[in-house]
Amino acid sequence: MAVALLVLAAAAVTGAVVSGSWLLVTIAAFLGVALGAAATRITHTELAQARRDAARDRAEQAQAYRVLTEERTAEHASYAASMTERIAERESALAQLQEALGDAQRRAADATRKMNAEARRADVAEREGQRIVSRLDEAEQTAAEAVVLVAELEQQVDVLKAELTAVTAAWRASEATRKRA
Repeated sequence: MAVALLVLAAAAVTGAVVSGSWLLVTIAAFLGVALGAAATRITHTELAQARRDAARDRAEQAQAYRVLTEERTAEHASYAASMTERIAERESALAQLQEALGDAQRRAADATRKMNAEARRADVAEREGQRIVSRLDEAEQTAAEAVVLVAELEQQVDVLKAELTAVTAAWRASEATRKRA
């Protein structure tokens, strides 16, 4: 519309100038100024409306982004809480497994100490048996008791070895379980 008014004003001024009449040129000049002002006003109004429309669009977009940000913030908080809970559960399970492993290691160490003590006792008993054998001519009764004692100690060593094997197997099983976890 504004372009049409400017074209009309230009045509009026051109026609007046071609006619050669000063009165027509003056009237055409005033008409050109009036039509130019009207075109400027129309352009200004359209520009202001375009700016208002753009501002409204930006406000709607900002509102949509705000809602989206709130949703994502809520999702993030939910995810963070879920991950914190899962981490706490894993740490609790890990602590329990470490405690069980420590207990198993203590039991294995106790069994090893007992086995070593029994082995030392067995060594002592064997030395005692050898000493008794060398004194066999002096005391057959003492030798017979030593042989019985050695047999009992060897039986205890076998029992302890079996216990150690069971404890070692349990310890290895707990190690395998811990490694899988």
